[in-house]
Amino acid sequence: MSGTLYGLGVGPGDPELLTLKALRILQAAPVVAYPAPDHGTSFARSIVAAHLAPHQEEIPIVVPMRVERFPAAAVYDEAASAIADRLAAGHDVAVLCEGDPFFYGSFMYLFERLADRFPTEIVPGVTSVSAASARLRRPLAARNDVLTVLPAPLDDEALAARIGACEAFAIIKLGRHFDRVRALLERLGLVDHCALCERVTLDAERIVPLAGIEGDVPYFSMILGYRGAEAAILRGLGAQPAAESAS
Repeated sequence: MSGTLYGLGVGPGDPELLTLKALRILQAAPVVAYPAPDHGTSFARSIVAAHLAPHQEEIPIVVPMRVERFPAAAVYDEAASAIADRLAAGHDVAVLCEGDPFFYGSFMYLFERLADRFPTEIVPGVTSVSAASARLRRPLAARNDVLTVLPAPLDDEALAARIGACEAFAIIKLGRHFDRVRALLERLGLVDHCALCERVTLDAERIVPLAGIEGDVPYFSMILGYRGAEAAILRGLGAQPAAESAS
C-alpha cells in the first residue's frame, strides 16, 4: 500500500494560525517536504519548526529565485520523483505550503505530477488575504460586493479593468511592482480607499493607509482596497492594529 500525499496549508506566518488538522498530519508524517530558496531559510518550514521531530525525514524543494519557468519545472520534476519514491515505499509525505495549497500555492505543481498516482489530501490553510483583512480590522467585502484578487504583475490595463468591475480588491505579489500599482490607483482616485499590508502576522508586520507610502515594499505585501457602497467597511483604515496587540 502506498503512502498518502498531503498538501498542508500552514498559513501566512503566525505559527498559531496552523490548523489542528494540519498539525496532526504534520506530526504523524514520517516525511516532510517544503519549498526553500537557494539562499536563506524556508519560510514554510520556519512556521512549523517547533513541531518537527528529529526522526522525520526532510526534503527541501530548492527553487532558484529566477523568473524563467524551465528551472522551476525541473525542480518540481525532481522533487516529485523523490516524493514518489517515499510514497511508493508506503510512507506518508506532508508537503508544506505557505498560506493555502491551492491559493497561488506551490503545492499545485506537485499535485499535478503525483495526484493521479497516489492518494492525495489537501488541507486548506489561512490565506494571506484573509489574515490581512483580520489584521486591518476591515471586512474584505460586504453584502453583494464582488471581491477580486489580482496579481500585481498584470499590466495596468488589465488591473484597471478588473478593479473597475468589482467593489473590493486585493492586489498581491507587489514587490517591485509597487510604485507602478500605486500610481495606477492614484490615477483611478482610489489611493485613499486602500491599505498597504506587509508581512502580515509576522513580527515585522506593517499595516498602513496607502496614501503617502512610496518606495520599495517586500514581496510578501498586498494592497486591500474597497470602492463599494458600504461606507462602514472603511472604518479602521487609518488604524495600525499591529501596534495594539502582538500576533
